[in-house]
Amino acid sequence: MNLSSDQIVFWEYGFIRLNLTLVMTWSIMLLLTLASCVVTRRLSMSIKRSRWQNLLEMIILYIRRQIGEIGLAKPDRYLPFIGTLFIFIAMSTLLTIVPGYMPPTGSLSTTSALAICVFFAVPAFGIREQGVRGYFGAYLRPTVLMLPFNLIGEFSRTLAMAVRLFGNMMSGVMIVAILLSIAPLVVPVLMTLFGLVTGLVQAYIFSVLTAVYISAATKSHEGGKKDQKRQQKTAITPDPGSET
Repeated sequence: MNLSSDQIVFWEYGFIRLNLTLVMTWSIMLLLTLASCVVTRRLSMSIKRSRWQNLLEMIILYIRRQIGEIGLAKPDRYLPFIGTLFIFIAMSTLLTIVPGYMPPTGSLSTTSALAICVFFAVPAFGIREQGVRGYFGAYLRPTVLMLPFNLIGEFSRTLAMAVRLFGNMMSGVMIVAILLSIAPLVVPVLMTLFGLVTGLVQAYIFSVLTAVYISAATKSHEGGKKDQKRQQKTAITPDPGSET
């Protein structure tokens, strides 16, 4: 019994290995690319729209609204990255209803890759909003002694994101596999439906955490700038009591 898609290897040459995780990952990417091309090929601005366009607009508007509610002032700037993460993880979960399918998010290598993307995207967005000096200056506040702790926090939250998503997806696969071998068919079906809900929740949590980290990175220095401007303004403005 193979509980992880990493264990199913189709081709191997030296350290290069083509396993089921890579096949499923690229298959989902291809499926999403083809689906987006088909849906967006004939977009309509009129009242009469296709059901697929309506579904796509509902998903995009929902993700956009969630990004805005988290605190990012310009949701459209972060929508492509966060939306892609959510749709990819959600699709990886929804396809578990297909017989023989094993979600790539049930592999630690895939979840680590997603977490690493977030790890590099957060400073990229932060530097874009604040500049290099403004973003990395947040690691030195309130004192320089906080630098190692802030760096450890960056790496630890990346590891936590990867392990959390992997653990939840992998546990669902293991439970269904065990029940399939010892229980009637109806029990694994119910557990699969429960796994769908859990997987969608994990996709939502992963995307929300990404938005929260980006929000913190893009706003971490804004408070410092406002405080500096307020202090400068206070220093320039004379004290009314001093004139008397």
